[in-house]
Amino acid sequence: MNRVGSRRQERRLAIDILFGSDVTAGDPSSALEGWIEAGREVPAFTRELVEGVARNLGEIDRAIGSHSQGWRVGRMAALDRTILRVATYELLFSPEVPVASAIDEAVRAAKELSTEDSGRFVNGVLGKVAAERDPAR
Repeated sequence: MNRVGSRRQERRLAIDILFGSDVTAGDPSSALEGWIEAGREVPAFTRELVEGVARNLGEIDRAIGSHSQGWRVGRMAALDRTILRVATYELLFSPEVPVASAIDEAVRAAKELSTEDSGRFVNGVLGKVAAERDPAR
């Protein structure tokens, strides 16, 4: 079994699981269970992200939608939407995760997995979500 080690890898695994459930219109919790039942290692942080996004999806999508000028969440590219959901979950529900880390990891994922434009888009949306969460940041 391949060990998943860093937070970055654990976030990427959460993105993989959530992306799969999004494009198949499936339940994120069921997708997570499918990975576990298949014998894949799913670290605790990845589980927390997947379950947290699933549990708070409505609030997360409202936050993303209210800060993505001209873009409805349902019309976004599935990968960008998934990356935004993971990072928005961290910004809104994981106060122990530094704001800069959550945004940096999301922008990096968008640039590496999607497009350069996606990186700028993700950065802009998350910057607004973070500013609303804590205006001093």
